[in-house]
Amino acid sequence: MLSNLFGSRARVKILKIFLLNPDQKYYIRQLSRDLKLQVNSVRRELENLEKFGILVSGSVIASSEADKAAIFSSITGKITASDDDNEKHDKKYFKAHADFVLFEEIKSLIIKAQILYGEDFFNKLKKIGSIKLLIFLGKFVNDPSSPVDLFVVGRINKIRLLRLIKELERELGREINFTYMDMPEFKYRREITDIFLYGILENKKIIAVDQIGLT
Repeated sequence: MLSNLFGSRARVKILKIFLLNPDQKYYIRQLSRDLKLQVNSVRRELENLEKFGILVSGSVIASSEADKAAIFSSITGKITASDDDNEKHDKKYFKAHADFVLFEEIKSLIIKAQILYGEDFFNKLKKIGSIKLLIFLGKFVNDPSSPVDLFVVGRINKIRLLRLIKELERELGREINFTYMDMPEFKYRREITDIFLYGILENKKIIAVDQIGLT
């Protein structure tokens, strides 16, 4: 859906990571590695998004060998650098332009699209087990403080659940942290006022299924 709107899956993946992490700086090779995209494709999309105004760029100049190593580590995931990365150790990065006039609108669209993916996930989830509680948190509601992104309670085939989670991750282009409990474990943790469970229940969230009586 978003790829049809924005023109390409690569552009959607890049927009997601910038809009949901607006304070983070990203390098071309870092994005290529993390998003599993071709370097030239990432470079082209970043330049287009910068021209549009939703991204801004800057550079980091390494003044010491330690600085160079830190830059290379963030770009490539290792301490060594290839020849084409050795451009006077002046490394261009990109970050979200939070003051862009349409920033919040596009960010909201990205988040809502994630929830739609979540609803599709729920429909598939119903086919593989009995769901008593399904909560979307974290990345689905733009809350980085949440311990998980997805919380499921019920009786489900764990192998098939993992397959669905992997499928959802491919759709969203990012890792999903989730927790699954059966009813006995949920009841026990609730009775002992388990800190982890109550951290989930008290965070910002969207409750998709509630057959337990939380709401």
